[in-house]
Amino acid sequence: MIDEKDKKLLILLQTDAKKTTKQLAQELNLSVTAVFERIKKLEKQQVIQKYVALLNHEKIQKNFIVLCHVKLARHRKEYISQFENEITQFSEVLECFHVSGDYDYILKICVRDIQEYREFMVSKLTNLQHIGSTQSSFMIKEVKNSTVIEP
Repeated sequence: MIDEKDKKLLILLQTDAKKTTKQLAQELNLSVTAVFERIKKLEKQQVIQKYVALLNHEKIQKNFIVLCHVKLARHRKEYISQFENEITQFSEVLECFHVSGDYDYILKICVRDIQEYREFMVSKLTNLQHIGSTQSSFMIKEVKNSTVIEP
């Protein structure tokens, strides 16, 4: 069971996971031990899955973001499984969603520029079997990008 203190703790950790247990304890008005125990409990329950470093896309020259809609040629179970297994192997694909509607999947792809995206399409994505069609949308401006989920 997640109580209000856990919810606030989760928001604080999602905002800055490098805060010390002491800093978190001060913000939550709890003891350091209580905060430590809450974090361990949330990790054990897999509410907290992992800790990561979020990178500045511009600083690493990977700020060309593409949303690519993919339609499979057929919707057979083995085609779906094969596509999902293969797409997870591409480091350029940050996220992949199986969706309803006109397309079967939406991919969030991060590359250096349009030339690198073209190379990705030609040498990787279009080489996958069972793809019927794709449609790409290029990011013009990032309006919101958050990793914080309110529990």
